[in-house]
Amino acid sequence: MRVTLNIPDDFLAEVQKISGEKSKKKAITTAMQEFIKQRKMKELIALKGKVQIEYDWEKEEELEVKAQKKRENLLKK
Repeated sequence: MRVTLNIPDDFLAEVQKISGEKSKKKAITTAMQEFIKQRKMKELIALKGKVQIEYDWEKEEELEVKAQKKRENLLKK
């Protein structure tokens, strides 16, 4: 998507310096990706202690082993 933006030169230069990107487009894209990543992490951290997950990995593993044996037996036939 093409967009025209008025970004102060000193701000853009600092983003390029911090990101290590030479092109303005790449520097802005990198900064936006980092911003999105940080916001998503913040949202996940806010859920800490609010979501309760009960997961029995041993039972799941047992079911998967049984399913694998069943598939192997079907292939042998």
